[in-house]
Amino acid sequence: MEAMMDLTEKTLSREEKYSGPLFSVHTDQVLLPNGQTSYREVVEHVDGVAVLALDERNNVLAVRQYRYVFGRTLLELPAGKLDPGEDPVTGALRELKEETGAVPDTFLPLGRILPAPGCYSEVLHLFLARNLHMGEQHLDPGEFLHVERIPFEEMVHRCLDGEIEDAKTVAAVLKAKVQLNL
Repeated sequence: MEAMMDLTEKTLSREEKYSGPLFSVHTDQVLLPNGQTSYREVVEHVDGVAVLALDERNNVLAVRQYRYVFGRTLLELPAGKLDPGEDPVTGALRELKEETGAVPDTFLPLGRILPAPGCYSEVLHLFLARNLHMGEQHLDPGEFLHVERIPFEEMVHRCLDGEIEDAKTVAAVLKAKVQLNL
């Protein structure tokens, strides 16, 4: 059996391009496994969380919000960024309460995903929330969204037929479908 090539790329130099509150951008020159050099553009982004919250009737609490980058509203799971040093469970519970008003009795991890590992450092932590107690939303300033309740099976079909394109939503819904046999 042939030995596997070491695929590691070694950073030779870095040029900072931008630094802001949510992310920074840099370009690295790297040494490739074959001895050649190349460049990698990297977006260092804070990590985030997303919550698949199911009510007593197995409806998903989804949020519809305008996404400027795509120029349209998208249907997504409640989600947000983690504060520096914040535990993902704490951040996910905070985001769920802020965006939907829901507080769960049952809160389970659904794993992590890497939304765009070719250039983007963000890790998204996914969770499942059940046995919800509903209260009031506490949206961040400048945050505008509508909460919708959609049957879980309908969410699965919307993910599979491409109507829902948001990666964290698709991943969490399909993970829950497979892992929990919903």
